Amino acid sequence: MTTYPFQICALAKQMDMTERQVERWWRLRRSQDKPSTLVKFCENMWRTTFYLYNFSYGIFILWDKEWLWDIDQCYIGYPHQGLTSDVWWHYMISAAFYWSLTISQFWDVRRKDFWQMFVHHIATILLLSFSWVCNLHRIGTLVLALHDCADIFLDAAKAAKYASYQRLCDIIFTVFTVLWILSRLVIYPFYIIWSTSIRAPMILPMFPAYYIFNSLLCLLLGLHMVWTWLILQVAYKAISAGQMEGDIRSSSSEISDSSHQSNHSTPNRVNNKKVRLARYPRCAGGTSIYRRPPTS
Repeated sequence: MTTYPFQICALAKQMDMTERQVERWWRLRRSQDKPSTLVKFCENMWRTTFYLYNFSYGIFILWDKEWLWDIDQCYIGYPHQGLTSDVWWHYMISAAFYWSLTISQFWDVRRKDFWQMFVHHIATILLLSFSWVCNLHRIGTLVLALHDCADIFLDAAKAAKYASYQRLCDIIFTVFTVLWILSRLVIYPFYIIWSTSIRAPMILPMFPAYYIFNSLLCLLLGLHMVWTWLILQVAYKAISAGQMEGDIRSSSSEISDSSHQSNHSTPNRVNNKKVRLARYPRCAGGTSIYRRPPTS
């Protein structure tokens, strides 16, 4: 708002209001578009519940499947591999969930990693589609189970933070960080991608759609590396501050709003110390935009 002081002055004159009243109205109007803490808590608890269910169901249906214990079984006998009803339901539920995330992302609060998440959702849907059409559902179920296990603790940590259980949040976030690195940067590249890139060409003949499928798996690995860097940044700040601060998927509007409020409160507090900010910008007549104009 302070970037355009002349517009604030013009609106104040047009609406017969003071500049301070215009600014207060604008802040209240912007705050109405931000989700409340309760809404954020419910959103993260819903995702935690889904990931917990999907991971548990995935492990349940895979427990007696031979390809869970021997990944080469994903390719032996291809393409004449039967599809059981439990795997069919697992695919349908997962595809519906990621489609809902992709569509709802456009009217949800815009987050810092909007495009990364959008690419991730599209890549996941394409992976599900390619593996379904090409009858590569066996390797697809392994990828789904491996990705769901860490996501449970990410959303659970965020829900605990919104509920003001900081210690619980720190514990869950620690578990999440360990699981994330183990599943996304160790098992996924050195077990899944190694199998699809090295072992699969030795067992089954390659075809064009398979190269697209494997490229999408590598794209997910690239996104994992980007998010790992963000997670490690949050972990470093948590160790330095003694608690987890920030959110690797917080919205940019929340960040800009919080920075705006901190830049326009006098006196302000930084690290529990009072600091005096610079003089407020002024309108054309020399009147501070935070003060009432002189009455005639």
